[in-house]
Amino acid sequence: MNKEKLFRILTLIFVILTFIGAGYVLINKGEVNAGYAVIPSLFCAAFSQLSIIEKNRKK
Repeated sequence: MNKEKLFRILTLIFVILTFIGAGYVLINKGEVNAGYAVIPSLFCAAFSQLSIIEKNRKK
């Protein structure tokens, strides 16, 4: 498995975790920490950028 494909899979996983975290925060009416949604979104952005970098490196 190449790095670009791995980064895309990790991006998808963290997108799903972001939505789950956002739903958890909304269900609890904001009483819980918003980090449940923010932290996975940061990892999602990081892996997305790594995927783009790997894609451009191959050209």
